Amino acid sequence: MSKLLLLSQDNFVFEDHYIIDKIVDNMLNLEIDELFAKANSCVDDENYLEAIEFYNLILKIEPKNISALIDRGVTLQIIGRIKLSIRSFDKALELSPKNLDALINKGSALHLDEKYLDAIDCYNQALKIDKKCSMALAYKGLSLGELGDLHESIICFKKPCLLTNIAH
Repeated sequence: MSKLLLLSQDNFVFEDHYIIDKIVDNMLNLEIDELFAKANSCVDDENYLEAIEFYNLILKIEPKNISALIDRGVTLQIIGRIKLSIRSFDKALELSPKNLDALINKGSALHLDEKYLDAIDCYNQALKIDKKCSMALAYKGLSLGELGDLHESIICFKKPCLLTNIAH
């Protein structure tokens, strides 16, 4: 009888921890949602430095939050902090190597840094994941154009149009 009671008490303790963990998770998720809302509001108001602070707060709570890493990277790119933005995209890609948003945004940052071949590599990786990704095709076309490869650039720009026509 005492063993049964002991097992029963252990289950209650386990259940209590489970419930507490769920409550804490829900509170953290609400806090993260609020921080994202504040960051987005700052971006809408073009208050980019404050938005970056909110993304940093999110990442203190949840260091592997891919959305915060990508959004912070985009915001850093907007204010011209290209190398920091690339680092943010790299962290996102370490966690999710096939994340299209991270690949395309990293490519865009590399393009701004005039590293066109590296940018094209990012777009090619994105196109391996989704060969119909119109953003990757268009951005690849821009980078090819910067390199003077106008023929391939035009092909990249035409491809999304062709894919759209085939789909309809």
